[in-house]
Amino acid sequence: MDALPFPKYLYEKAKTLNVKIVTLAFSGGNDEGYLNVSVESDDYDKNRDSLYVLESDIEKWAWEVYDYSGTGDGTDYGDDVIYDLVNSTVETQTWFMEPQYQDPEKNTMEIGE
Repeated sequence: MDALPFPKYLYEKAKTLNVKIVTLAFSGGNDEGYLNVSVESDDYDKNRDSLYVLESDIEKWAWEVYDYSGTGDGTDYGDDVIYDLVNSTVETQTWFMEPQYQDPEKNTMEIGE
């Protein structure tokens, strides 16, 4: 997933709340996409209500600009976009889970009454 530019109005709001990191954690795999937005701030307890509003505003923006359907075969996967407001960098990473099977166990089949 390519990172899109972080909008100036959200950047300025985040900086006034001393936000250091904004993380967009997209996930999917079962034909529905999900997004968890989180922010890191040293003043989280002090600005909790304002930061909740900011997270909501970021989520609304992200759904408008990122195309994330979540379609798949039931195997979980996701993409994280991490905006570092202190160092002016953005990091992306993709993750996925795949089934891991153990050795099969064979037993005699019983027939009930």
